[in-house]
Amino acid sequence: MPLPAPELDDRTFQDIVDEAKRLIPRYCPEWTNHNVSDPGVALIELFAWMSEMVLFRVNQVPERLYVHFLNMVGIEPFPPAVARTDLTFWLTAVLDAAVIVPANTQVTTAIGAGSASQAVVFSTTDDLTIAPPQLAHAMTVTAGDERVTDVWEELRFAVMGVSCFASPQLQVGDAFCLGFRGSLAGSVLRIQVTAEAEGIGVDPRNPPLAWEVWNGEGWISVAVHDDSTGGLNRAGEIILLVPVEHELMTLGNTAAYWLRVRLLAPTPGQPTYQTSPRLRGLQVATLGGTVTAEHAERVPTEIIGRSDGTPGQAMAVAQRPVLPRRDDEVVRVTDDGAPAAWTEVEDFTASGPQDRHYTWDSASGTVHFGPRVRYPDGSVRQHGAIPRDGAQVSVTSYRHGGGARGNVGARTLTVMRSSLPYVRGVMNLVPATGGVDAESVAEAKVRGPLTLRTGQRAVTAGDYERLARESSIEVARARCLPAGRGNGSVRLLVVPRVRGDASTHRLDDFAIAPPLMKTIGDHLDRHRLVGTAVEVSTPFYQGVSVVALVHTGPGRPAALVRQRAMDALTRFVNPLTGGPEGLGWPFDADINAAVVTQLLESVDGVERVEEALLFEYDLRTGRRIGAARDVIRLDEHSLFLSAAHQVVVR
Repeated sequence: MPLPAPELDDRTFQDIVDEAKRLIPRYCPEWTNHNVSDPGVALIELFAWMSEMVLFRVNQVPERLYVHFLNMVGIEPFPPAVARTDLTFWLTAVLDAAVIVPANTQVTTAIGAGSASQAVVFSTTDDLTIAPPQLAHAMTVTAGDERVTDVWEELRFAVMGVSCFASPQLQVGDAFCLGFRGSLAGSVLRIQVTAEAEGIGVDPRNPPLAWEVWNGEGWISVAVHDDSTGGLNRAGEIILLVPVEHELMTLGNTAAYWLRVRLLAPTPGQPTYQTSPRLRGLQVATLGGTVTAEHAERVPTEIIGRSDGTPGQAMAVAQRPVLPRRDDEVVRVTDDGAPAAWTEVEDFTASGPQDRHYTWDSASGTVHFGPRVRYPDGSVRQHGAIPRDGAQVSVTSYRHGGGARGNVGARTLTVMRSSLPYVRGVMNLVPATGGVDAESVAEAKVRGPLTLRTGQRAVTAGDYERLARESSIEVARARCLPAGRGNGSVRLLVVPRVRGDASTHRLDDFAIAPPLMKTIGDHLDRHRLVGTAVEVSTPFYQGVSVVALVHTGPGRPAALVRQRAMDALTRFVNPLTGGPEGLGWPFDADINAAVVTQLLESVDGVERVEEALLFEYDLRTGRRIGAARDVIRLDEHSLFLSAAHQVVVR
């Protein structure tokens, strides 16, 4: 039980009025009318009301001191988190030379498109080079024996054409690969195809194909922006949005940057290819490029003050809050010569009198220089150097912004603040996510005792999980396990935050992006015990496919009941929305047919469930594994993910 906060004065309005009336006979005996209608009593009540307000403010002093105590022990409100998204820049035409979109290019929403009337500003984080692609290789890979065949010459001269999928009997996993001399990372790639209508049998609007690139660890999906070829069956063009990751890979003894199209299993009720599509010609070009942007504005070099030569000086930048600094965002002190860059530190504990250190508070934007501290033995020590009297203090640059206001919708960032040669427009094809407002004082007061109770060291499994969640708003769940026996290491399984409806969640969405991996690793390194190695990875996602036969009442639309049942299953078997409490499927919790039956019976329109079967599902190949089962076990390193449910309604 927490200690109750004392009230410095507990008198109420009525207590003050009664006390004043009791003193009337002593100080003014001739005043005999003490009724409410008397003007003197009205004045007493007026002053009692004003006194009560003063006492209320006095009783807030313990609360104010509580906040000061949290400041003293280093509990500061978290600064706002920055929203991020991918911006796609479109070229005016296909060019033979590279076009560069420099870092810190600013793109805004139109007035009124954001959460307020003021435009929301995003800035690109890196240089974007939009270069012409150089296609140099073409190969086919069969799924069964992984046989690689070089078809580059056949594709170049187009005498007989090239079959995209080389297996005699088409197999799921057959692939057609294109090798490039340079990386396509972030490119908007146009592939012009000359093809024959031999791959008949598929829905041209939804062909069973997946475009992928190699990112150094595995094949990741490439978004198809437009496809007029009907699944490589007729002349047309395919526009692909290549992710910002694309690495070199050796395929068939040939090192290149590979892009492939892979044959998938058709969705239930959809046909597949009867024969392989056949290409007679292929040309590639770049229409634009994609780069990451964040909700921030960059401020160039800014003078923040002049030193007066005293310890503990503080100077603030003009814009706040300030985002975490990059390597080139530092404080410089100019003293009778060239400016010297100083080093930012978290605190001055280990700083000596000659160390050019400073701290930079992100929330207030205040730069602090080292204080002078007196110790119990009478000695005085300077923690951090003092800029010389009269020296000019400036910052090379900094970025400010952040907050939930930056979570703008898709296709809203369309206005460039400055024109760029050969660039006709820009757009965010996906929503911006990750923006969070700064922590309020009330939230910091709740977090303070928890932080003091658990400390800032990662000792227990709960400490590692808590620190992982605190490292970034993009971390949704974390599970800590011992990595091995007696080797002083731990394994941390992280589930990233995936936006959107659960029905849109795919296996690749749960991969940890390199920036998030670095953020988690850096945060844990600062708090782990010396000698403890931390391995951060994702859980193994076990696909689960449910096949159910349900009965509905008369007058109930079967299609609507089926869709409700499918939605319920997809949400229930999910790492983020699943489980009995809807907070994500629990680690170590098996799934059984009885629980699924109970879930389906709760769906509006379902009268009874005749049968519910569970299948293990390979999320990579898109195939069910083995026979139906009543229970699917889950080990400590895994989580369930929905895949290809089937519900029959009668």
